[in-house]
Amino acid sequence: MRSTESPWHGRDFRALFAASALSQFATNVSYVAVPLIAVSALDAGPGQAGALATLSTVAFLLIGLPAGAWVDRMRQRGVLICADLARGSLLASVPLAWWLDALTLGHLYAVVLLNGCATVFFDVGSQSALPKLVGRGALVRANAAVVSLQAVANIAGRGLGGGLVQLLTAPVAILCAAVGHLASALGLTAVRATERPPSAPGLGAQIAEGVRHVAGDRELRALAATAALSNLGSQLVNTMLPILFVRELGLSAGALGLYWAAGGVGLLLGARCAPPLAARFGHGRVLGLAGAALAPAALLVPLIGAAPWLWVAAGGWVLAMFKIGVDNVLGVSLRQHKTPDALLGRMNATFRCLLTGALAVGAALSGLLGELVGVRPTLWAGGAVLATAFVPVLLSPLRGRWTLVAGEEAREPAAGRP
Repeated sequence: MRSTESPWHGRDFRALFAASALSQFATNVSYVAVPLIAVSALDAGPGQAGALATLSTVAFLLIGLPAGAWVDRMRQRGVLICADLARGSLLASVPLAWWLDALTLGHLYAVVLLNGCATVFFDVGSQSALPKLVGRGALVRANAAVVSLQAVANIAGRGLGGGLVQLLTAPVAILCAAVGHLASALGLTAVRATERPPSAPGLGAQIAEGVRHVAGDRELRALAATAALSNLGSQLVNTMLPILFVRELGLSAGALGLYWAAGGVGLLLGARCAPPLAARFGHGRVLGLAGAALAPAALLVPLIGAAPWLWVAAGGWVLAMFKIGVDNVLGVSLRQHKTPDALLGRMNATFRCLLTGALAVGAALSGLLGELVGVRPTLWAGGAVLATAFVPVLLSPLRGRWTLVAGEEAREPAAGRP
């Protein structure tokens, strides 16, 4: 059953989308600028770069699960606004410390850790609010728009981040990111406030209910495993790229931003192609077969070097990100569809804890491997994980699911159906 509903008819979705655009651009500018200021200005090595990346995502492991229960108890618009205000204020402290000649790695560590805590609430809150704002019939189209936005932000935000660092210095780039988060918080005030959910006793029991919902469903378990492996592999690669580009290849910050932006192109194409591919071949088949066909391209990424290998590696990265773009649209839509409204925060928090926890583990492991065996072997390890991440979905009942609708998991399309 294909929905003809459009999420763009709702004012709240348009307001959320516009605010998220500002926040996503800010996030991607800081994604480039923060590690570059650590490597170029504070002389961070592989281990310190790994620690910085780990601290930026470890909050999902520390507070991810209780955050989901808290989000289910709070008005989600307020959660999003407070999260963006916190992120903007924290990032603004970095250029201030720089201009006062007081910036240290310890300061950066604290900023990325606390920024990650705010991001926990923003990510869980936004994914939990979406089904309530657009209705479940419009989930695929809404998620395609959101993932496309994330991809465009990857392309423009990381490219812009690299350019701002090169032209105006990293502190100015980080200040621009801070302003973006603050502007996002202002834009979120246009989303109509939702009623506060009824209070429920027993935070621990609520957390356990969300974990059981994910762990007890074979399809949700497979989605979580594949997404976690994808995040682990991509973080093994991404943590080493600033060191590879700046120190080993002698390339500019702008070149690094453009390389990351190329991955955003793949993510965008995957997000835009996901709805028609799912309508033609079925949601589950696309999730499994796209992974089997495209994920092995990640093995081209470790070949990165001087031209033409830089272009070969970039092509592999684009294909790997195309696969992740498809996964993000269809996988997120499916898990939202299978979850009651009252459990959305806890389900999303469980997924974000696993998925972003994988980023934290990948960053720490990347830093450790970078110190012990070098940058290039670490890239090979990341490429190998990315190349095999599709296996849990391919081996699960998802491969027979045709639509999001319960009871149509393995149903073939009727004759003549598009």
